[in-house]
Amino acid sequence: IVNPNQPGCDFPSKQLAGVGVAFYLLLALRAELRTQGYFTEALPAPNLADLLDLVALGTVADVVPLDTNNRILVHQGLQRIRSGKARPGVQALIDIANRKAEKLTAQDFGFALAPRLNAAGRLDDMGLGISCLLAPDLPRARMYAAELDSLNVERREIEQGMQQEAQAYLQRLSFSSEELPDALCLYQSDWHQGVIGILAGRIKEQYHRPVLVFAQGDEGELKGSARSIPGLHIRDLLDEVSTQYPGLIKKFGGHAMAAGLTIAEERFETFKLALNFVAKKYLTPELLTAVLYTDGDLSSDCLSVPFARLLQQAGPWGQAFPEPVFEGEFVIRQQRLLADKHLKLMLESSDGNLVDAIWFNADNKAWPDANVKKIRVAYQLDINDYRDQQSVQLIVRLIEKIG
Repeated sequence: IVNPNQPGCDFPSKQLAGVGVAFYLLLALRAELRTQGYFTEALPAPNLADLLDLVALGTVADVVPLDTNNRILVHQGLQRIRSGKARPGVQALIDIANRKAEKLTAQDFGFALAPRLNAAGRLDDMGLGISCLLAPDLPRARMYAAELDSLNVERREIEQGMQQEAQAYLQRLSFSSEELPDALCLYQSDWHQGVIGILAGRIKEQYHRPVLVFAQGDEGELKGSARSIPGLHIRDLLDEVSTQYPGLIKKFGGHAMAAGLTIAEERFETFKLALNFVAKKYLTPELLTAVLYTDGDLSSDCLSVPFARLLQQAGPWGQAFPEPVFEGEFVIRQQRLLADKHLKLMLESSDGNLVDAIWFNADNKAWPDANVKKIRVAYQLDINDYRDQQSVQLIVRLIEKIG
């Protein structure tokens, strides 16, 4: 077994994704074959740097912490892609996602490429994603990438429908005499098993409490996907439920922030009560209060393309190495909804400079609000590249109305 987390293993990087473990195994194998004189002029040693685009994509897609070692792997993979050395499958995914290889970031891996690859496993057969990555030429890779893109569109539509149903249920619950449970358990018989993990993550972000979403599994069974909040180890919580209520959970596994489980369909309501009974011991009001930490205010002269580019170059940003979030007060000059869900703003800084901002998936019941003129914004700095014209843009994380 090759696992950096095994007892007694002195390999210093314990946070490798599976693709990283495979890469280091190949490095060790090549080194050993070299010492044995295996390689010759007719059979030269392979250049394993050719694999770094896959290693970088897999590391980000697997959402492992970007520690020093993983940041190096992702950085080197991005460098190869930006210099035009991506394999056909990766290049086809970049193209179908309307990204530019020379400007690709780690965030593009996570938000554009990985969802298309994952859509195959969620709705169809993961073999399609593998075929895309292994495609020997660009025409064939583009054919696979187009199929993956179609599946991802279908996945988004399914997810949107499920999310609307979940929101309607939670709103009915909050309007009734019942309090919203500390841990949310949601199930509908027609929900798609391949999308429940995404839905659990979305609901968790909105309500800031652990969320378990279930779908039909094998006959008489429900398959569940759990997402947790900082401070509550969800796998350990399921372990405690399983210990206190033997037989209630058929099987489970996972880690601190995510888990999967199987229960009998007829025991869903019992499980919901048991989970909340155990969770109440750990879910304090402080834990259930979402806190957004920022890196403070940013002077208006830093709201510029050069400074935003400098921040991009300080990446790759990602899990456990988050992109900086700044805050500041602005006057709203323009506000409108895009596609009925994204809030587009024109803001004025304290010294009179105008800057564009966008809040993806904003609350369209609260915004736009013509009565609000002044706001405090938590944001990330971004570069909007439109028709080869670059301008700075704020990616809004949160808005507080102040006047």
